[in-house]
Amino acid sequence: MATAHELAKKQREISIAEFFEKNRHLLGFDNRRKALLTTVKEAVDNSLDACEEARILPDVNVEINQLSEFKYGIVVEDNGPGIIKSQIPKVFAKLLYGSKFFKLSQSRGQQGIGISAAVLYSQLTTGKPTRITSKISPNDPAHYYELHIDVKNNSPEILKEETVEWEKEQGTRVELTIEAEYLKGFQSVDEYIRQTAIINPHVTLTYTNPKAEPFVYSRAAEHLPPYPEEIKPHPYGIEIGLLMRMMGATPSRTLQSFLMSEFSRVGSGTAKEICENSSLLPSTKPRDITREQAEKLIQGIAKTRIIAPPTDCISPIGEELLERGLRKEVEAEFYCSTSRPASVYRGNPFVVEAAIAYGGKLPVEGCVSLMRFANRVPLLYQQGACAITESLTEINWRPYGLQQSGNVIPTGPAVVVVHMASVWVPFTSEAKEAIAHYPEITREVKLALQECGRKLGAYVNKKVRMHQQLERANLFERYIPEVADSLAYLTKAKKEQLLEKLKGMLNKEDIKAQLELDLPEEDNGEKRNE
Repeated sequence: MATAHELAKKQREISIAEFFEKNRHLLGFDNRRKALLTTVKEAVDNSLDACEEARILPDVNVEINQLSEFKYGIVVEDNGPGIIKSQIPKVFAKLLYGSKFFKLSQSRGQQGIGISAAVLYSQLTTGKPTRITSKISPNDPAHYYELHIDVKNNSPEILKEETVEWEKEQGTRVELTIEAEYLKGFQSVDEYIRQTAIINPHVTLTYTNPKAEPFVYSRAAEHLPPYPEEIKPHPYGIEIGLLMRMMGATPSRTLQSFLMSEFSRVGSGTAKEICENSSLLPSTKPRDITREQAEKLIQGIAKTRIIAPPTDCISPIGEELLERGLRKEVEAEFYCSTSRPASVYRGNPFVVEAAIAYGGKLPVEGCVSLMRFANRVPLLYQQGACAITESLTEINWRPYGLQQSGNVIPTGPAVVVVHMASVWVPFTSEAKEAIAHYPEITREVKLALQECGRKLGAYVNKKVRMHQQLERANLFERYIPEVADSLAYLTKAKKEQLLEKLKGMLNKEDIKAQLELDLPEEDNGEKRNE
């Protein structure tokens, strides 16, 4: 039997790269088909984020080449700002390394795992290095790297480094070789590219699939979305553990100044009101706050009326552009969209947007097509585990013109789009495939869908009324020949009777006799003859 000392010798620190090497399914690499989609998604997300941060209209080229039965080469190239030489190895070959984890502003990437996880998967399944070419300006050289990840130390392993000639003025090119499988369908790379074009109308995407079929998704908007500014957390939804950690690290000397400096939308008056509702002195030192006092502070925040968080940290698509993107890729007869006011969960502001396309060439049979997005990224997997799907099924869609049997996805010729924009999207896993079930989020999704549903219901009801009027007109048209024959017969008989009567009235002798009767008795015969 092993002793405690012998067991202790076997214990050691686990590298994050080692952890994900054994648990790659947590990052979306649990089968070949999904691995292809995840690799493309992570590279494209990085390209779009980089272009938007540099205020460059994105032009992204995606190319997939089949090298053997289950081996594919993936190339993603953009026109972004590029990456400086010293950062290239860390960005692509070190997990949990990035610039977006600590700031509260909207972005596609959040954890600094995505693209480095794709590099790790490529290394595990093919053993080939990832090749990166990056250039930051026309006057600077392009830097080329071939990289592996040192799994034990979670650090980049540089296999090749050189300066190369590249015709692009600036941008980044990533080339990976992975074990994968290409299939068409709703959860394919093809669908991901199409949905990315819908939700990012300012992007031009050029895509070549493994069958060498090119697709160009041109941009529908010539301006970039507003740049999301970094903000501080909102007091609503803050949790006690995070609150105590913030109070332990703050340089503020009083509770009032702590509330004003560490949270958004808290001014001097609001801070005093929070302290009053918490039964705490504004002059209390934050570091001296106990757990019981922190609970009172949480309760005091809930009792205080605080204005909604600023929306400049979020970059929602907007009703007009969301509808324009949907019209560009979905052929229908009716479109509507809405964008909700900002709300808060766990101190993080977020905005929910929704749109519906109905009728036209959309299939009548089967469930409506649900497109889920978070920070402009399509969510193609784990639909049943997502808060968006739950909100959709809990709405009664029959008054809005769609068929539904119980709490399930409705059926009918429609495409439903839901987009959540937030400084921190609460995904259910590191693979970022479904949104967690926070009550604040499901409520906002329902309200957005119901608003679009009312617009759809008004259109469908108007269409039904017009259809009924058309049916009545068609029914009358069907009997027009019979009605015409009957009217013609009745008109002819009436005409014959009228002619007979006129003939009798126009007889000369009858007219003469009638006129004689009209003359006075005393008139002589001569007058009568006249």
